Amino acid sequence: MSRPDQPLSDLAGRIRALAEELSDIALDRLLDATERHVDDPKAAVAEERRLTRASRALEKAASELEALSAPKDGDRLTEA
Repeated sequence: MSRPDQPLSDLAGRIRALAEELSDIALDRLLDATERHVDDPKAAVAEERRLTRASRALEKAASELEALSAPKDGDRLTEA
């Protein structure tokens, strides 16, 4: 049987996956700026910073959803 707040937990997991994907893209932009010698390294660094902020925002959102879906003290089953 699934818990009523299972959809929130599932959504948090999907949001974390998106945050990880954004982090990977941000790292790629940073590599562009430092090792791949793109035409405008400053623009690549600025893009990396924005992507990193977006990733952190998603991580925060996932944490909030996980907190909402965590069992409360009164919700825990007691063993007899």
